[in-house]
Amino acid sequence: MDKKKGYIKKEDRKTILLLCDDIRMHSGIATMAREFVIGTAHRFNWINLGAAINHPEVGKNLDLSVDINKNIGIEDSSVIVIPNNGYGDTQMIRNLMGIRKPDAIFIFTDPRYWVWLFEIEREIRSKIPIVWLNIWDDYPAPKYNEDYYNSVDGLMAISKQTLNINKLVLGDKAENKVLSYIPHGINDKTFFPIKSDHKLYDDFLKFKTDLFNGKDYKFVVYFNSRNIHRKRPGDTILAFRHFCDLIGKEAARECALVMHTQVSDGNGTDLRAVKEALTDPDYVNIYFSNDKLTPQQMNLLYNVADLTLLLSSNEGWGLSLTESMMTSTMISANVTGGMQDQMRFEDENGDWIDFDADFPSNHRGTYTKCGKWAIPIFPTNISLAGSPSTPYIFDDRCSPEDASKAILSAYELGKEERDKRGQAGRDWATGKEAGFTSQAMSDKIGDVIDKTLDNFEPRAAYEIHKVGPLKSKYVEHKLLNY
Repeated sequence: MDKKKGYIKKEDRKTILLLCDDIRMHSGIATMAREFVIGTAHRFNWINLGAAINHPEVGKNLDLSVDINKNIGIEDSSVIVIPNNGYGDTQMIRNLMGIRKPDAIFIFTDPRYWVWLFEIEREIRSKIPIVWLNIWDDYPAPKYNEDYYNSVDGLMAISKQTLNINKLVLGDKAENKVLSYIPHGINDKTFFPIKSDHKLYDDFLKFKTDLFNGKDYKFVVYFNSRNIHRKRPGDTILAFRHFCDLIGKEAARECALVMHTQVSDGNGTDLRAVKEALTDPDYVNIYFSNDKLTPQQMNLLYNVADLTLLLSSNEGWGLSLTESMMTSTMISANVTGGMQDQMRFEDENGDWIDFDADFPSNHRGTYTKCGKWAIPIFPTNISLAGSPSTPYIFDDRCSPEDASKAILSAYELGKEERDKRGQAGRDWATGKEAGFTSQAMSDKIGDVIDKTLDNFEPRAAYEIHKVGPLKSKYVEHKLLNY
């Protein structure tokens, strides 16, 4: 059997203990983790302490190796899932380190879930390194995360903004970390365009007919995200209603909005009530899709769409945009967080923008030229939100009226031009510059793990510090005029 590039025999591989959602689940964290575990199973042995709320399989040890072998074409992968209620605790990690003897711990999600782990980081890092695939939604640079960033050996940032935040918060200490930009990657064999000559075209037509109960719409807007406040699902409905008013009732009857989300959620709102109160069913067509779909069905749903819309006021990445690009479907999004990366804003030299202390974000519209597959919507209100554990973070809100104009721009392009621009998005996303594929993501993660292991120096049991003035928590980057 042919071995994958970089293949290492099972007995010679390093073992990585992965702390995140159960990789068999369908959350964004689980989806990405599954992709890079599969993509690096020829280089590392993986143990996933698989988190879920009230996990039904707690107490089991599940070996996924046979299925992984079939997927990647080797015979000796080792991928174990240990289902758990939540992300773990100190005693559980100590037990796993003693019994499973991992060579590194890999964490993936918000730092608030790992406070208990950071509290014993010296104990852990006296033996093995910790690497963290991390994200932060917005500025000002979160000085309150400094201790967390200092508690790991490798920081992989999923957005250019997050990488800059890591550097700004760490300061000189960044030199002692392995820092790398590793954007989310989508399996381009799972998400792809389906045109009239594709073997799945008949399946696509049936799916579309069933979705719309036999109606044929000329223009479809798609929302695929959680029904939570920061995703702005209510604004999405309002923006679509405004768009329908802009083009008139007769044309609007040939358009539809599809929202793949929970219709009612305590962390968001009751979208059916919003629809009933703010839209006239005579000419505003809104469809809710809340069934769990397979990746193959999700691919069909993206292919139904002419435009994927995401108005989040805080967004670390925006996975639905990447999936949309892979299907050659245009995107329109609020300019914030990692969504900026996917729109590929370019500077005065035509280069893909990067961030620093003088230019930490493009949410104020410093640069407006972007990839032809994207229609940006710039925030009209940037306000400071926060909580006791996260005292400050910008909330970047765009207006539904501006979003409606973005929808109109896509609508007026016509199908042929939208298809061309969507294909340009896929070409860029799968290309070398962006590297938004699961394989590119996996290769980069594997390289960072190797580099972290190679550079790792066990921490001493204790350190002696001279007591002095506390370090200032002042944010030393521009907040305006960028």
